Amino acid sequence: MKFISLLLLFLLSTFSSVAQEKKQEENAIPSVVDSLYREDQFYVGLSFNLISNKPNSFSQNGFSGGVHIGFIRDMPINKRRNLAIGVGLGVSTNTYNSNLFIDETPSGSTTFSIIEDNTNVDRNRFNTNLLEMPIQLRWRTSTPTNYSFWRIYTGVKLSYIYNYKAIFKNAERSSILTDIPELNRLRYAATLTVGNGSFNAFVQYDLITLFDKDALIDNQRVDLQPIKFGVEFYML
Repeated sequence: MKFISLLLLFLLSTFSSVAQEKKQEENAIPSVVDSLYREDQFYVGLSFNLISNKPNSFSQNGFSGGVHIGFIRDMPINKRRNLAIGVGLGVSTNTYNSNLFIDETPSGSTTFSIIEDNTNVDRNRFNTNLLEMPIQLRWRTSTPTNYSFWRIYTGVKLSYIYNYKAIFKNAERSSILTDIPELNRLRYAATLTVGNGSFNAFVQYDLITLFDKDALIDNQRVDLQPIKFGVEFYML
């Protein structure tokens, strides 16, 4: 009798547990799969800035880097929604350390020169702040329920330098130049981002030189064409 009583008690508790779980499942809110999902994303990027198309004796020194942040609106263009157009808006700041000295004459004309190797320089850099609009063709392996996926984003980035300054400092003098008419403030660049999940590698190649044809060193054009390499993080 004791065994039967224990068995009945076990069966009753089991049935009660099953019934309670079933009731909880019936009362639970069902999950809904968003078949019309988009990959709208915030992004943050860190870059190492190199210079190509440079004049004779030009060299970079120290670390030249940049930071950019923004938001991209995703617009899928196929039924599977793994192919899309992305249009965004963001800002960036960049620093270029080199031996290019940008100065101005008493009359206000800009002068460009290369700093001699034996010159004592505490600081010589060029800083830019930009408004940016990336436009991307976006391919990815995402699904409505998979948030970690492979991506290849390629496109162009349009930008405008809204603030800049050339900084020079040594024992003899200190200057900050904020008016350089030769600067090409309207920028456009080709971009490529490849990665998985939040972590991605990117490269950006400016399609226009930093300075126009009037920027000269001994009748040689200064030009300078930035190339950025770095990492980019996407957050939904």
